[in-house]
Amino acid sequence: MRQSRLIFIVLIAVVAAAVILFRQLIVMDMPDQSYRGPLEPLSPAQAALANRLERHVTALAAEIGERNLFRQGTLGRAFRHIEQSLIAAGLPTVPQDFEVGVHTVSNIEAMIPGKSPEAAVVVVGAHYDSVQGSPGANDNASGVAALLEIGRALQGHSFKRGIRLVAFVNEEAPFSYTESMGSVRYAQRLMQQRQTVAAMVSLETVGFYTDDPGSQRYPFPLSYFYPDTGNFIAFVGNPASKAQVRRMVRAFRENARFPSEGLAAPERIAGVSWSDHWAFWRHGLPAVMVTDTALYRYHEYHTSKDMPRIIAYDRLARVVEGLIAVIVDLADGD
Repeated sequence: MRQSRLIFIVLIAVVAAAVILFRQLIVMDMPDQSYRGPLEPLSPAQAALANRLERHVTALAAEIGERNLFRQGTLGRAFRHIEQSLIAAGLPTVPQDFEVGVHTVSNIEAMIPGKSPEAAVVVVGAHYDSVQGSPGANDNASGVAALLEIGRALQGHSFKRGIRLVAFVNEEAPFSYTESMGSVRYAQRLMQQRQTVAAMVSLETVGFYTDDPGSQRYPFPLSYFYPDTGNFIAFVGNPASKAQVRRMVRAFRENARFPSEGLAAPERIAGVSWSDHWAFWRHGLPAVMVTDTALYRYHEYHTSKDMPRIIAYDRLARVVEGLIAVIVDLADGD
């Protein structure tokens, strides 16, 4: 009896220690409450935003289609669409060329100067290439569309911190996690310039939402803590970026009537580092991915069926409207 009691006490202690360690490594406690309930009808401004988002996604994924270094013609057309859209919004652009083998590829940057030149900047980025064999409507024309509309909304305003809007090239394989990745080159340039970064926001696969129960999956063990319906936008960071995750979730929930979840977790959990924010973590810079969770919800991920018709533009408009408030908070807050 005494031995059984001792084993039981030891097991309880091990479980308690595991829970404490889990809570230290994985931050799930977010400020305020996620929105729940039916979505309100779109306002006229939101409806107009949804239409613009759809035009961007259609241009990139339907009119241009697959775009990567193996299809340089379409990659160049995508570059020009982004460049022209930023210029039309009143945002001068600067291409940032670099060589990959015998090819020249480019990131595209537009800047909104801050009031304090010495202040850390806010970087908002989305990759504009698509994986081979896919038109990439959600991955990642949706993120680029969001980037363009965030820039359109913030142009002409003045904030404490400067905002850098960047469309990255070469996020997809075989360039992921290599020196040929556009966000890696961009983060390296920031380090060379000794530019401090308040936060980097990576817009990655942000356009698919469903109210079907059981539609949302997770890497173990997150399914025990998050909803099983894929109707929310997620903010994902590493432990070093947990303050930025919590701040962004708070600002989103204060300004958007749309479901949201937040997580700060080690990179070894599958999916946590799957985008351009990884390049900033590599240099010790705070970065957060904003995502609909991609393959954990979106069955057309990285397939030829990733088409514009699948994007939920009405919901994406609500997300983008909330993200605009998030970026303003990052750029103008303490």
